[in-house]
Amino acid sequence: QVQLVESGGGLVQAGGSLRLSCAASGGALNNPVMGWFRQAPGKEREFVASISRSGGSTLYADSVKGRFTISRDNAKNMMYLQMNNLRPEDTAVYYCALDPSSYSTRSSPNRYDYWGQGTQVTVSS
Repeated sequence: QVQLVESGGGLVQAGGSLRLSCAASGGALNNPVMGWFRQAPGKEREFVASISRSGGSTLYADSVKGRFTISRDNAKNMMYLQMNNLRPEDTAVYYCALDPSSYSTRSSPNRYDYWGQGTQVTVSS
């Protein structure tokens, strides 16, 4: 059974930075496509970033492009989200997700079969 565990969330002032981590374990992982999503109170879950199996291809939501960087370490079964120049509107619960069947990046949450429990990111103004 695949398990995803996020860490690294917290409270930061606007303009600050955070680095989220996602540890994957269990099952035959085989370097799957992975992604980050977020959900703010009263809003639907939205796509943030996705990374291909090798890490050579990435995809970002327009709202985070140029500020966030997704990366992965396949040897450690880890994925990361470096978040710079954070804004109050980035406040949300951030989830990592795993798509075991795709080969390239995906932005639709329906493509992802496995989800972590989420980590809270709060950006104060």
